[in-house]
Amino acid sequence: MSQPWDYIAKLVCIGDSGTGKSSLTIRLCEGRFSSSHDVTIGVEFGSRIVPVGPPASKGLEGEFIRSASVLPSSPATSASGDLVATGLPSPPRRGQEPQKKMKLSLWDTAGQETYKSITRSYFRGASGALLVFDITRPSTFTSCTQWLQDLRQIAEDGIVVILVGNKSDLAGDDSRSHQRVSRQTAEEWCRLNDVTYYVETSAKSGENVERAFLEVSEMIYRNIEAGRYDLYDRRSGVKGYGATGGSNPNVPKTVALGLNDAMRNGGNGLAGNCC
Repeated sequence: MSQPWDYIAKLVCIGDSGTGKSSLTIRLCEGRFSSSHDVTIGVEFGSRIVPVGPPASKGLEGEFIRSASVLPSSPATSASGDLVATGLPSPPRRGQEPQKKMKLSLWDTAGQETYKSITRSYFRGASGALLVFDITRPSTFTSCTQWLQDLRQIAEDGIVVILVGNKSDLAGDDSRSHQRVSRQTAEEWCRLNDVTYYVETSAKSGENVERAFLEVSEMIYRNIEAGRYDLYDRRSGVKGYGATGGSNPNVPKTVALGLNDAMRNGGNGLAGNCC
């Protein structure tokens, strides 16, 4: 039986209270939306397995996406597109690489100042973050700068961050449209703050919700391919299947993932601040 996933990565959703962080997580993990979700106290947890790398990555549009597959040389063609006989044997066709899968360990953090001392501890060991604001409330966008500073002070160097403008379904409301944070403003903020990607979502309709998480996952996967993580280091926010921090990848081990495990470790996920 094939393994259920190839990698596991810890992600955090951060941003002001009321921006829809919990709704985004519920939409991704459970495929539903609730208009009466309770305010998050501390953190909440969810998980989802998503595809990473080709062929799934070919449907993503982020500038950072580059196909990792190397296709064999195709037969020579004429200007009209007809095959040209070269007298050389056709190169062997490579079988399609199996789709890689990543299990996202999602930590939805409270946005209130009261809980910041708790939620900040969850930044440790995170390999990715979704920085969420409400596009109809400019004050939540202004707060993103402080959230990003806090994240980068605590999280590991090189954490993947994308900016998410949520509640796009409300942007057309006449009473809110005049104060809408424009895409141009958000993208310029990303450029100035070295944030790779911006996406507008609606947890209510589901628009771009999966894309937001897939973009983060794909960037993490590219970092894996570039060798930027030690998949067998306890402190790493990314692990390979069957690894819990041992140095020998041939030793059969499993990752125990659960909210109770995280709470027993002081809110930092697995021992060693993983997921």
